[in-house]
Amino acid sequence: MARILVIGGSRGIGRAVCQAAAANGHTVRAMSRSGEMPDNVGGNCEAIKGDALNTADVARALDGINVVVQALGVPPSLDLILKPVTLFSEATRVLLPEMKKAGVLKLVSVTGFGAGDSNASINILQRLPFNMLLKRAYDDKSVQEELIEASDLDWLIVRPGVLTSGPASGKYRVLTKPAEWRNGIISRADVADFIVQRIEAEELNCEKPVLIRYPL
Repeated sequence: MARILVIGGSRGIGRAVCQAAAANGHTVRAMSRSGEMPDNVGGNCEAIKGDALNTADVARALDGINVVVQALGVPPSLDLILKPVTLFSEATRVLLPEMKKAGVLKLVSVTGFGAGDSNASINILQRLPFNMLLKRAYDDKSVQEELIEASDLDWLIVRPGVLTSGPASGKYRVLTKPAEWRNGIISRADVADFIVQRIEAEELNCEKPVLIRYPL
């Protein structure tokens, strides 16, 4: 069984990963600024308070861990549209050297469709709203991906489409080839299911799949 640190574990995809991993018997540590325990998790999950930008917090959270799931998010606001976003890259610059120090070699990082080289697959109709609302965040997620790709870790970059709060279906599509990449809809629970399955198979393989269920 894996010993998983979920950075951003109190909500969103991070919370869904905690739920899915704990349900499968893995030991889970959910790190968040609030330190809140994710909903509906078993006794093999612990919640700790920590800042992903604080080196000491990250080092403490990595103790005894053998795989990290980085599931950071920023709340919707005008700042997301009007101001530079640096959380994703800065947190990754903190995390990578601390993982190396701790001897933790496996990293799953959730970015999104439109980050990195998947940006070229955004269609014409979606390009304008994407650039208006998400460009600053996704520019930083692209830097985050570059940092991870340049590391010597065994990594998996997960790029979900538009997220919903629906249940896990197990019917999502894993698009690994650039020619297949497109936007779509997928539940956070399905993203978590994919991540936990890949951790259990020990097959991260330095891949960057796009995940969708229903194409847009």
